[in-house]
Amino acid sequence: MNMSKRWGQYDLLSLIRMIILLFSLFAANTLAETSRLMPVVPGHALTFPHDYGAHQDFRIEWWYMTGWLETEDKKPLGFQVTFFRYATDQNHDNPSRFAAKYLIIAHVALSDPAAGKLMHAEKTAREGFELAYAKPGNTDVKLDEWTLVREENGRYLVDMRTEDFGLQLALTPTQKVLLQGENGFSRKGLEPEQASYYYSEPHLRVTGTVLRQSKPVAVSGSAWLDHEWSTAYLDPNADGWDWVGANLDDGSALMAFQIRGKKGGKVWAYAALRDPSGQVKFFSPEQVEFTPTRTWQSPHTEAVYPVAMHIRTGEIEWQLTPLLDDQELDSRQSAGAVYWEGAVTLTRDRQPAGRGYLELTGYVKPLAL
Repeated sequence: MNMSKRWGQYDLLSLIRMIILLFSLFAANTLAETSRLMPVVPGHALTFPHDYGAHQDFRIEWWYMTGWLETEDKKPLGFQVTFFRYATDQNHDNPSRFAAKYLIIAHVALSDPAAGKLMHAEKTAREGFELAYAKPGNTDVKLDEWTLVREENGRYLVDMRTEDFGLQLALTPTQKVLLQGENGFSRKGLEPEQASYYYSEPHLRVTGTVLRQSKPVAVSGSAWLDHEWSTAYLDPNADGWDWVGANLDDGSALMAFQIRGKKGGKVWAYAALRDPSGQVKFFSPEQVEFTPTRTWQSPHTEAVYPVAMHIRTGEIEWQLTPLLDDQELDSRQSAGAVYWEGAVTLTRDRQPAGRGYLELTGYVKPLAL
């Protein structure tokens, strides 16, 4: 084996191990904060359009889009687009353009019942040389040829193509921004520092093209965007989370999550339900319950996921049913994690209510280093 080939394999393995280590430390909340990084604090007012952009004074940040699409022959598809920005805490005083100050990570996935499983791809790169970046001021994120850009009129453009599939989508807001938690201060645990700044944009109207086997297919549908940033995030006793964001048929929007503890039970929970008039009802941890109604065991990792879920928010009962069971996303070559991320339909009090996405993390343990 020649030296260049050996070095390429060694460099990839080192990068994978570094990402796994960084995310493990982040999830456990054991990575020391520095004076350079800012904490998330209550009472801070989010301002737009500035907060659509990157926040480089915080440890971790992501832009996350999920949605349901329909082809011209009425076939359903689900999609996920995620861009991460991660501060490495290295070389921030180094003037070199080669200094790896930030990592950019991206995932793209397509849930296609015709394929019977999730199609997905991932990339990781250090920020720099206009090849990978997350810019402040407005949403403008790039990783090689993959891009997510917010135009001045609020419309988002996604272009993410792989050898097997791709997305070229335009996503137009139809509702105002939904500030999660206390005006954008979203708690994730009992301690005040266990929080993020968090807003959502539900009911994005989607048009564009899905590419499958290099063949373009016109699609339309609706999507949900989350944007979060933080420096400290989870309780050290947290083992993972269950999350749902859903666009409801009457124009309402639902977001709910629970953070599970390592010894069982929930560390924290939260939900917000905005009605068609724009009024938001928030639910406290004791008002939110996630109860599995059916599980699926992955043939890829043997992890068991609660892919069908009953959720209670106050007096409201929701039932989530997956578009297909095999929506497991293996991101061990980028974020170092395996999780289930799937399109689901919702009923409310046993009546059809809407469509959304369910995320299940922590059901597969991290790789041993």
